[in-house]
Amino acid sequence: MIYLQLFYTFFLIGLFTFGGGYAMIPMINEQVVSNGWMSTSELQNFIAISEMTPGPFAINIATFVGSQTGGVLGSICATLGVVLPSLIIIIIVAFVLNKFLKNKFVQGALFGVRPIVLALILSTAIVFLFKAIIPYENKAINEFNWKAFGLFACLSLFMIIYKKTNKKALNPILLLLLSGFLGLLVF
Repeated sequence: MIYLQLFYTFFLIGLFTFGGGYAMIPMINEQVVSNGWMSTSELQNFIAISEMTPGPFAINIATFVGSQTGGVLGSICATLGVVLPSLIIIIIVAFVLNKFLKNKFVQGALFGVRPIVLALILSTAIVFLFKAIIPYENKAINEFNWKAFGLFACLSLFMIIYKKTNKKALNPILLLLLSGFLGLLVF
């Protein structure tokens, strides 16, 4: 039963989220936590791992959650669930690509979806930032995590200075390694 539930949940996530893996995070968070598959802090750890491992974020997080919840078969079910809607849609779109993209209604709908995707990504980033700085699992809600805030501020300042001086963004792999190293030192 858990395998069917994993497949169905991640199928819906794959079907109803637009904008890639980051836009999926709010829906994944809601479904995974409300189903009791893991806590918010566990999910945050899985999201961090999904970001650091090669491959698409949505597939990584579905595989990790499925594995945690239902073992190897659970990871297969969750991964198939999140991939299948996109595969079906891409096959359909491939048949009608030219007419589909030139349609003014489709262009208008795609243009209208962009701000929502941006809002979902931004809201997720803000929620995770506040959860990292003000953790409220096993701690008082008003306990401010100065270490996490300082690490965030230093890395943000470093990224801004690097981008301004070098006229290009810092390599994400180097940024992940740097933040992981700093996290080991600070925490």
